[in-house]
This record gives sequence, structure tokens and C-alpha cells, in this order.
Amino acid sequence: MRLGKEQKIYYILRIACAMCFIGHGVFGIIGKAIWCNYFSVFGIGQVTAYRLMPILGSSDILMGLLMLVYPVRAIVLWLVIWGFITATLRPLSGEPFPELIERAGNFGAPLILLILCINSRGLSSWFKKMNAPVDDRPERLEMAMLGLRYIAFLLLSGHGWLNLIGKKELISQYTALGFHDAHKIAMIAGSIELAIALFVLIKPVRSVLLVFLIWKTGTELFYPHWEAFEWIERGGSYGTLLALWVALKLETNACLCNSEFVVG
Repeated sequence: MRLGKEQKIYYILRIACAMCFIGHGVFGIIGKAIWCNYFSVFGIGQVTAYRLMPILGSSDILMGLLMLVYPVRAIVLWLVIWGFITATLRPLSGEPFPELIERAGNFGAPLILLILCINSRGLSSWFKKMNAPVDDRPERLEMAMLGLRYIAFLLLSGHGWLNLIGKKELISQYTALGFHDAHKIAMIAGSIELAIALFVLIKPVRSVLLVFLIWKTGTELFYPHWEAFEWIERGGSYGTLLALWVALKLETNACLCNSEFVVG
């Protein structure tokens, strides 16, 4: 069965949301030490934090699995809220502000998914299975594309900003990739990412977007600890960029079809 425009984006973002939940949940089960800083924002001590982590982690994993087998809009809405809260806790706990915007995909991808699946049938519809849109509505797709561009701009500029300030984990990535002057590479990469972020916001180009998507999904595998789970947790970023790449192709095809119609 051939998928429509909105359906392709729907499945990409649905998988991206599941990845965010599952990846984040695994770190709760593992007991990620840095999470203690985020719990401390609420006045929760280290001992209690480690007791709560597996509970929150198990809940996240369950939500992620539900997104794969029986997605409902209430879960997607919760991911928007939860993703924004967890991203905001980073600067609130003393980390640099770009840590928040670099994770725009975590709460932005589910937000766009909600836009694609707008339903006005009342409160009960939020707890019914959320199926892919059966029709392509230009106004809804246009709104989703605009949202994807803003989210991509935030996550790209945030990552570029972190490169420019020399985030320790990024320096470790470049070192693992074999670069001798990792700090210089971080400055170059950060400058390029900021430039790409502006292009995405003003006039995104599919070829450039694809190159950066490959670069980002590849380099994320070189985190110094728990590489696979770090990669999975950032599914929202990959999903946003991939969905925008697909949407741009659809937009280009639509423009070509309209041009042929006018000429004809």
C-alpha cells in the first residue's frame, strides 16, 4: 500500500517518539548518575533519586512500547510535556542553556505528531488508538512542515552552540573518531551547524539536510558510555530531520506537479 504525505511523516515521528521514551527509560533502569542533579532541582536527595529512577525508567519504556503497538494521543501529549521538562531541568541544574534547545527534537517530534493527528471528537479520543491520517490536508501538512523547520533549527543551533563551547562529550566523540585536535574540529563543526541551522530556518535544502542527518546519526554512536542507548534516546532529533527531509521531497514533487498543470 502506497503511503500518503502525512502518513510517511506520521510513521517516522511515531518511531522517533518510541525511541525517545525507550532510550530515556533505559537510563532510568541503569541509574544515570547525572540524573541526581535534576532530582536535586526539586529538593530530592541522591538516595531517593536512585530509588525513583527505575520507576520512571520503567514507565518511559512502557510508554515507548505502547507507541509502537498501540499509540494514543494522550501518551504523545505526555511526551511533549515530559520531554520539555527533562530538557529544561538541564539549565536549571547548572548545565549550559544550549543543552535545552539541543533536545528540541525530544518534545518537538511528538508535538508535530499531534498536529498531524488533530482530532476534535472530545476527551475520549485522546485515549483511543491514534491511526495514521487517512487524507492529506495541505493546511495541516504546511503547519507540520513549518514546525519541523523551527524544531530542526533549534536542535541544530543547540548542538552547534555546544560544539563552540567545547562540550566534554563532543570532544570525546571527535577524539574517538581519530581527530588529533578535537577542540578545533568542535569549533569548525559548531560553525557549520549554526550556518546549516539558519539555512534550515530560512530555506532548507534536502541535500544539505541529508548530509547532516547522516553525520549526526553517525557521530552520536561515539558517546563514551552506553553508546547505543544514547543514540536511541536522541530519536526525536533524527526523526525531526528525516521527517523534514521527506516533507521537502513531497513539497518539491507538489511544486513540479503544479508547474506541469499550469504549462499544460
